[in-house]
Amino acid sequence: MHKFLISFCALLVSATIAHASCVGTKTFSTCYDADTGNSYSIQRYGGSTHMNGTNSRTGSNWSQDTHTYGGTSFQTGRDSRGNSWQNTCVNGQCF
Repeated sequence: MHKFLISFCALLVSATIAHASCVGTKTFSTCYDADTGNSYSIQRYGGSTHMNGTNSRTGSNWSQDTHTYGGTSFQTGRDSRGNSWQNTCVNGQCF
């Protein structure tokens, strides 16, 4: 699971470096990265965030839900291979 989170963070960083184009509002946005073929939507409401992504080149898709209560975040998701995962972060430390 930790390898996935590291990979996921690397994906987000690479999407930022590759200049993904995003449109929308703080509540709902969609992004596309022409360099990688990744596109994803992000929905934010209250302390919850839902993200769905797909890659037009590989056909893979993934998702992540995060629910934050105070300093604790509960994350669940499905990686591009269809594996489910979950994670809990307390004050920035995840386990």
